Amino acid sequence: MITTFLFWSPFILRATSWFGLNIPNSDFLYIYRHYDGPLYAVVAKTLYNPWKIESFILDISFDVKYFAAHLPLYPLLVRIFVPLFNYSQATIFVNLISTMILGVFFHYFVKHFALTKKPLLLTFVLLMFPRFLVVRSVGAPESLFMLLLLLSLAFFEKNNLLLAGVFGGLATMTKTPGILLFAAYILFFLEKGNVPYVILNGVKNLLRQPRLTWRTLKSNSNELRDPPLIAQADKKRNWRFLYVLLIPLGLLLVFFIYHIQYNDFFAYFHSGDNIHLVAPFAVFNSANRWVGNGWLEDVLLYFFLYLTAVIYLKSIKYRSFFYFSLVFFLGTVMVQHRDIGRYSLPMWPLAAIAFEKFFTSKKFLLVLVLLLPAIYLYAWNFSLQNMLPVSDWTSFFSK
Repeated sequence: MITTFLFWSPFILRATSWFGLNIPNSDFLYIYRHYDGPLYAVVAKTLYNPWKIESFILDISFDVKYFAAHLPLYPLLVRIFVPLFNYSQATIFVNLISTMILGVFFHYFVKHFALTKKPLLLTFVLLMFPRFLVVRSVGAPESLFMLLLLLSLAFFEKNNLLLAGVFGGLATMTKTPGILLFAAYILFFLEKGNVPYVILNGVKNLLRQPRLTWRTLKSNSNELRDPPLIAQADKKRNWRFLYVLLIPLGLLLVFFIYHIQYNDFFAYFHSGDNIHLVAPFAVFNSANRWVGNGWLEDVLLYFFLYLTAVIYLKSIKYRSFFYFSLVFFLGTVMVQHRDIGRYSLPMWPLAAIAFEKFFTSKKFLLVLVLLLPAIYLYAWNFSLQNMLPVSDWTSFFSK
């Protein structure tokens, strides 16, 4: 909370000049206007109702299906707190609560799995990552998303596949990359020779049969019950892997909501230029509207950081951590958007774990302390640029 209030300080104090930065008409509205907070506030108030979206006062005209790119779990939580706050305030309140829970849980996470000897220091490093400092201090779903991802991974490694599926499904209802958990878990099962592998082979054998007969089905059924295969599949996990299907089910539930509100089950894919998966390293194309310039050295540094983390995690005994970081990295390099720093944030907790010895060393702590002013100057400067124009706050502040 202290670090967040420090980030807010020039806007709370209405400082028009702040360490060399000019802040015209400085006030807390700068925080409210930060992308994508106002867009999630629109969803929280309208619940994707096209008529209500069209009547919402906005300076920029968005197609009603544009908001399908902003998934419902975070806005639904925002809506819960509207009796206490207005919609803009509630977007920030939910993010702050999510960030505090994330910090506490990350501390427990790394301590429980014995991933570091300095859990408190590693948690501080996690929270002070420059791009995350900004995202966790405005209206945004990233803290909630990262929390749900870690919860799912933690329960998966504790062999509680039901809760791993539940939290994975909730993550997918927060941001679509949550579906990558499902891919990571399938890779885990395949590595272990678990039930999905057995079933895939069973289906493969069925497809090889020229005709489907009762004898064929019975034969394959016996094959699945074969003792060596059961031993390979680990009886304790045999069919509980089906709980991970709750992860894609979460996304299907989102699409069902869109079907009700938009009369379009696939409204997410019709939301306009919001789906940025193009091709490997597609971000290095300044002609694209979501890239816009050639000054992209920081993107390369993100790729270096996270790919190195993936390689370090390859030997970790908690295999789902490795597979999730691998799948998420492969997805991230396909993104054609300037803000790779935000898109890649879900990998940051695992990267912090991968390099925990370095990040908790005295040398790095000294560097972090010396660069804290630079981190905050970056955050303040960035907050002056990444804003949605809002001249009339009536729709945001009315209940």
